[in-house]
Amino acid sequence: MTNGKYAAHKLKAARKNARWKDTRYSRRTLGLNVKSDPLSGAPQGRGIVLEKVGIEAKQPNSAIRKCVRIQLIKNGRQATAFCPGDGAINFIDEHDEITVERIGGRMGGAKGDIPGVRFKVTAVNNVSLNEMVIGKKEKPRR
Repeated sequence: MTNGKYAAHKLKAARKNARWKDTRYSRRTLGLNVKSDPLSGAPQGRGIVLEKVGIEAKQPNSAIRKCVRIQLIKNGRQATAFCPGDGAINFIDEHDEITVERIGGRMGGAKGDIPGVRFKVTAVNNVSLNEMVIGKKEKPRR
């Protein structure tokens, strides 16, 4: 590599090309993480419930985690969302409008023993799911 008095242009160009070998730089610059994200970079999203599903926990745990398949309103993509709380799945019916947010796993991945689930339900028909579970509020009739 050159290192003379007038080598700045060549050095800058070489550095620019070399940066594309760095996976984090290239993914960030091309926006691949935002493109592949169902929420398109937003902190929360609304969706319509398609079906209720039970997902088996990973080893060594043995449980069926209650989740829902949703279709997001903003872009029509489908995702699976976890329903936190004891008996929370009973407050959710098909065709309900729910609000989801990220579960909080590392690097946008799944959290804990739920494979492939990256979102959790926070509200059903604009009423907090947590308040319904503890009995403070009732689900509105549509």
